[in-house]
Formats: sequence, C-alpha cells, structure tokens
Amino acid sequence: MANKAVFDTFNRCDKMRILLTNDDGIHASGLHALIKELKSIAEIYVAAPDRERSGTGHSITVFDPIKVMPTRIEGTSAAWIVGGTPVDCVKLALSRLIAEKVDIVVSGVNHGPNLGTDVLYSGTVSAAAEGVILGVPSIAVSLNDYKAEMDAGFAALFTRNLIRTVTRKGIATTTLVNVNIPALEPDKIKGIRITRLGVRNYDNLFEERKDPRGNTYYWMGGGVVQEDQEPDSDVMAVEEGYISITPISLDLTDYKLMEEYRQTFARYLDFFSRGDKT
Repeated sequence: MANKAVFDTFNRCDKMRILLTNDDGIHASGLHALIKELKSIAEIYVAAPDRERSGTGHSITVFDPIKVMPTRIEGTSAAWIVGGTPVDCVKLALSRLIAEKVDIVVSGVNHGPNLGTDVLYSGTVSAAAEGVILGVPSIAVSLNDYKAEMDAGFAALFTRNLIRTVTRKGIATTTLVNVNIPALEPDKIKGIRITRLGVRNYDNLFEERKDPRGNTYYWMGGGVVQEDQEPDSDVMAVEEGYISITPISLDLTDYKLMEEYRQTFARYLDFFSRGDKT
C-alpha cells in the first residue's frame, strides 16, 4: 500500500518555471489538474493543442502555418492554444513564446497509459522528448484510465512531488522521465517501481468503409495483444498496481550491434579509410 508520507515529505522548493503541454488538448482535465497542483510551486506556462492530438508521435507542422491564440487560464502566467501537434507546442513555447528560461517541461496528465513501445506513437511522450532535445528537463505523465471523466487529482499530486524530488537531486537534460500511474484509489497503489520499457502490440484491425462518393476509407481499431513481459517492465508494474517511472534516453543507437558491425565490415572500412578505391 502506498504510504502517504512518501508523497508529502518533500521540502518546499523555490518557485521555478514550468511549461505544461499535452496531446489531449487545451481543455483536457488532466492538464487542468496539473495547473491546479503545480501553481503552488511554480510559475506556470501552458502551450497545448487546440484539439485532441493523440497518436501524433514526434510529428511537426512544416507545410502549413501554425495558428497560436493567447488564452486566459486561472493559475497560469501565460497560456496559448496552438493549432499544431504537441511537439509544435513545445518548440514554439520554448523558442518563441516564452521569453524567460523554462526549468522543466511537463506533458500530461494523459488520458490513458503510455507504456512500452507506445511511447513511439505518443504525442504526450514526444512533447516531453522535444523538451529534452531543446535542453530542458522533461517529464511525461499518464494515467491508466480511459473513462470520459477521469480523476487526475492524485496523478497531479504525485507529479508535483516527483518534480520536487528530481529537481532537488538534479534532473538530467538528456533523459526524459516517463510516468504511468494505475487507475486506482491512492491507498490501493502498492508503491513505485523504476522500470524499463515493455512491449505493446495491437491487433491493427482496419475496417473498410465507403464515403458518399464511393471512395474507400478505413477506420483503425483493434485491442492490445497480451504478451509476455519482463518483470521489471513498465507494463508489468502498472498491471500489478505500481506507479511506473521509466527513464528514457533519446539515443536509439544499438551499441552492441555497432561493435558487431565494426567487425563485420572491418575490411570495407579499411578499404575506404585507405583512400584506395581502385
């Protein structure tokens, strides 16, 4: 059982500047739960999409203008509605909209989990990744709850206390922190696990339909395929009632295979390094 003291024994820290974003849109309850909880410890800025942008991954808007509309949200220093992807939101906010230095980017609280290989599709995690790319420590937070009216209050509280912990110890600017919280009452959560990414695959069912003009289009559906997971995976942690904290590096290099390739292609590398192409 989670001990409340674990979440409430952090010292108050000096106010920092936090950029909040998400992929569920500017009106999402998870975003506003974070604003309510974090405004007591930080100066809050918000740049969030104008509508649902789930599954956009690390996409950016290149061939269309990105419309930005300032808006007022209680508890924030400034907020903008962005007509683009979650990554657009972070790029714009850190590069153009916010004059002051931002101390941390928080993306979420997402409506549904972002576990395992899903992080590659996730707009929530990608927004945090963009913060890391731009040199700002970043956290992505997701709640394993698909209900229309999810309660993100505890997830926001946990995020506040996590921020206090990692900023006191120093948070890496090269690694994002991916947090997944089970949809349980706080006293039912068993604790916290530091995890690795698990595996998430889907049935990938495509239903073929016709529009009124006879053109073919598809709706993608399908559920999660149940697969064996490593005991220390994020998927296993959340399924067993634990909060999962996964440090994610943006360096996707396979270093083991890199060394194997150096051996495999050794004579070709030597050939080109000599400059003798005849």
